[in-house]
Amino acid sequence: MKLKFAGIGLLLMVAVSLSAQTMRGSKNGIDFISSNYRPSDLFSPLFYTEKGNEFHSANGAPGAKYWQNRVDYVLNAAIDTNANMLTATEKINYINNSPDALQFLWLQLDQNTYKKDARSNFSTGFAPAPNQHTDSYQIESVAINRGDVMQKADFIITDTRMQIRLPKEILPRRGAISLIIKYKYTIPGVFGNRTDFFGTKNGKIYEIAQWFPRMCVYDDSRGWDTLPFLGPGEFYLEYGDIDYNITVPADMIVAGSGELLNPQDVLTAKQIARLAEARNSDKTVMIRDVNEVADPSSRPTGKGTLTWHFKMLNTRDVAFGASKAYVWDAARVNLPEGKKSLAMSVYPVESAGNGAWGRATEYLKKSMEYFSAKWFIYPYPVAVNEAGIAGGMEYPGIVFDGINDKAGELYWVTAHEIGHNWFPMIVGSNERRYGWMDEGFNTFIDIYAADEFNHGEYAPKRDDEYAPGKGNPADEIVPVIADADAPVIMTAADAVPEKYRHPIVYFKPAFGLVLLREQFLGKDRFDYAFRNYIRNWAFKHPQPDDFFRSIENGGGEDLSWFWKGWFYNNWSLDLAVVDAKYVNNDPKNGISVTIANKDRMAMPCTVEVKLKDGGRQRVNLPVETWLQNKVITFTIPTTSEAESVTVDPGAVLPDADRKNNTMQVK
Repeated sequence: MKLKFAGIGLLLMVAVSLSAQTMRGSKNGIDFISSNYRPSDLFSPLFYTEKGNEFHSANGAPGAKYWQNRVDYVLNAAIDTNANMLTATEKINYINNSPDALQFLWLQLDQNTYKKDARSNFSTGFAPAPNQHTDSYQIESVAINRGDVMQKADFIITDTRMQIRLPKEILPRRGAISLIIKYKYTIPGVFGNRTDFFGTKNGKIYEIAQWFPRMCVYDDSRGWDTLPFLGPGEFYLEYGDIDYNITVPADMIVAGSGELLNPQDVLTAKQIARLAEARNSDKTVMIRDVNEVADPSSRPTGKGTLTWHFKMLNTRDVAFGASKAYVWDAARVNLPEGKKSLAMSVYPVESAGNGAWGRATEYLKKSMEYFSAKWFIYPYPVAVNEAGIAGGMEYPGIVFDGINDKAGELYWVTAHEIGHNWFPMIVGSNERRYGWMDEGFNTFIDIYAADEFNHGEYAPKRDDEYAPGKGNPADEIVPVIADADAPVIMTAADAVPEKYRHPIVYFKPAFGLVLLREQFLGKDRFDYAFRNYIRNWAFKHPQPDDFFRSIENGGGEDLSWFWKGWFYNNWSLDLAVVDAKYVNNDPKNGISVTIANKDRMAMPCTVEVKLKDGGRQRVNLPVETWLQNKVITFTIPTTSEAESVTVDPGAVLPDADRKNNTMQVK
């Protein structure tokens, strides 16, 4: 059906600001209009409580004196598969780029979350069973490495944090220290959630994450960020290079973050040749197929254990999977600017088949190619999709996805988890405090990845994190906004009840970005601003205001009303057509339309007239319509009879009451 569009300047022939209560019988002839909307609340000045500074510029980019500290790790670990114990030695090289001298250091000890007295047992409404605990990190020693001299460090452990009290402060601006930590811990079983081991018919699978003491972030916003690990709030980590060795029984395969540096020591000649083939193939190549899993010749022989050596550059973290039960396949990833990467999947024979994990590498490859072309080039040489019971968890260069996932479910979880390599692995936001900058942004980019994959094979991805859209997302968010108990997006990640975690941390921020892109700024302006934000903060630590300022500056709009109503509050939108009639009772004089904003939120909107001859005319009202007005009356210069007037005809806005969106023309 052909649509007729007219410019707002032409169509707003008459604009009359009405009070919140206008009586029938007044000169406008309209019933009482009850409205909760107060323009001064939404459009109050001074949204930003702080000015831009030399570290975080007013335009949303890093400031001229922005700094962040760096940490490099060298790790040597071994897994005792009988005792399910990981033993390791860790070397930490920490560089203090801050302007402050550091008298102490803080480290994260996430494995301590499994202790019986861990804070996480009492904070999130989840009470572990008596057998769902471990003895956590057993720290054998902590030493300051001074070259030829090892000095015992003074340290204390509080829940999931370790403080090292230094005998001599680390000097500002490139001061450095080296630490050596020896430790071990019992690997949690199926209750591990993000890190675990479990059995398959061909052997145990280990999913190993959060497996070494990691430096807390020291930044210009809070100094040391020492929030304990409670579960919902995930990670905030420094960047650096991680060189790690994993020693396991020789019949096991290790799939880890980063690049395998010694394939000749841990793979057969056939597997090395197949990997070389995969690096030049857009089709998935089997490195170890289902018939080889139980074949001893698929592993190097004559050794009790093998050590796998990996290295990953400029990363926040590393994780790995290990098992003798893995089927293994891989394919080339084609990146912009002629760059290449390698996508690979490891999974047990129970998960094999094209209806399941046989397409996992295809899903991984296509997601990486889309995100790289659309937003920012994937920076690492390899990405791994690992099948296990963690069921959907992300780390740099590796994702743990559901062992029983199939078809669309496996595609959605794969795209979502590898998408986290952009948020927060590349753009290093603080997901322990601001989960929406991680899950919300990633859910947003998922939407368009699903639309693109194989001509929309699993699209649309709209209303749920891992399921296709079953309805209009604009309508699905309304009950969340209306729920008086629902937290706001800016709530601390650990303070969001599980009932609201997906709606508030994933869905609402993602849909907010959809509104910005498709309704408020348009695709071109939003994409330009969003890419600039990603590029400016790649491998750095943005704060929420950096994102808000980036979109405003790049998109050229003051969006403080949106950040205030959508992110800091759950303010509801209710637009209504309250009057629609011919001017002087003659269709040739046009239609006088009155639109009311009845609740606390305001948004740009479209008003459509449906003509009796089948035509339509639309007026686009900018958000400035509501700077002073709760109600606005204007004339649409039609020349023929009309049937009805509708506000938000495409139902793209989260309008709380669509029953008042349409009125028959009088």
